[in-house]
Amino acid sequence: MKQDSSEKVNAPPRWGIIPKMLSLEKFLYKDTIHWRNKFMKDKKYRVKAYVDGSNLYFGMIDAGFRNCKWLNVDKLIRSFLRSNQELVEIKYFTSRITHNPPKQKRQTTYLEALESTGVNLIYGSYQAKFTDCRKCGNSWIIPNEKMTDVNLATHLLMDAFQDQYDIAIVVSGDSDFVPCIQSVNEHFLDKSVVVFFPPLRRNESVVSVARAFQMIGRKKLVENQFPLHVRKEDGFVLERPDEWS
Repeated sequence: MKQDSSEKVNAPPRWGIIPKMLSLEKFLYKDTIHWRNKFMKDKKYRVKAYVDGSNLYFGMIDAGFRNCKWLNVDKLIRSFLRSNQELVEIKYFTSRITHNPPKQKRQTTYLEALESTGVNLIYGSYQAKFTDCRKCGNSWIIPNEKMTDVNLATHLLMDAFQDQYDIAIVVSGDSDFVPCIQSVNEHFLDKSVVVFFPPLRRNESVVSVARAFQMIGRKKLVENQFPLHVRKEDGFVLERPDEWS
């Protein structure tokens, strides 16, 4: 509601002096608004990020950004924050690859690099799905990721309930998150869920329930890569997989 010009906030009058024709009730109201606005201006908003690892990864692949896989998610999220926002945690939701040893090794290297920056890894699971070809008779395994979406939605809601953030950033374009995003924004009026869409993952149903949204473009991805070598706390050095160069 637009505030009447007569209600604009002024500095509190000098001690013991109440302006003529200004009631005590109105004076106290104006004084309260002044200090509330000052508090809100100085407040640091707590930010938590919830990253759908699979949605982010395949968004980059589908967009042709294969050389951006060595992504420093912590650095990426921080690059979007404003001066009055403080990142308190990043939760990265993924599942361990089990069906392909070379891919499994590359994924492990990357996940350890993420952990070295303080990213909290939350795991789902892969379930093998066998597919047969009626024409040639061959069969192959298609990995099917399970629990990742449920895990992210659960953490988003529980963290809101436990008052662990003021702003939640969901990195995904998956419409499965529409109900939980809408629930937080409708039932926790002091909190906001915003969405960062991976490349080619913009979703209008998600846009409709998010407080705000942001596209993650190629420039941001390129600028926020890990260095070639990442040193862990124990001194072990992780190296970017050659296939990702």
